Amino acid sequence: MFRVFTTKEFDSRFENLDESDKKIVRKIMNQLGEQGADVGKPLRVPYFREKRFGNKRLYFLVYKDFAVILAVAISDKKSQQEMIDRIISEINSYKSFVIKRLKELEKD
Repeated sequence: MFRVFTTKEFDSRFENLDESDKKIVRKIMNQLGEQGADVGKPLRVPYFREKRFGNKRLYFLVYKDFAVILAVAISDKKSQQEMIDRIISEINSYKSFVIKRLKELEKD
């Protein structure tokens, strides 16, 4: 089992989806929590993956060491490459985000 965290960008893009896409994304998020790195297609680095649904992509990072999935963003096919490039350029900050989030949860 994996904990599934989301970024503000992911949350914002999720809120802009129609209800049918939201339902699909919720199912994918449950699948990520159960199966982690076995979901989706790997991208440039082994722990960066995407899961297609319709003409959209859900991008996520798998941190096996922490048993955490970080859902980073959602995009359409048209902006896919731009989104992948941006996530790659910020990939180290996402790990810091996960570590900070885990520390916050430990305090509770």
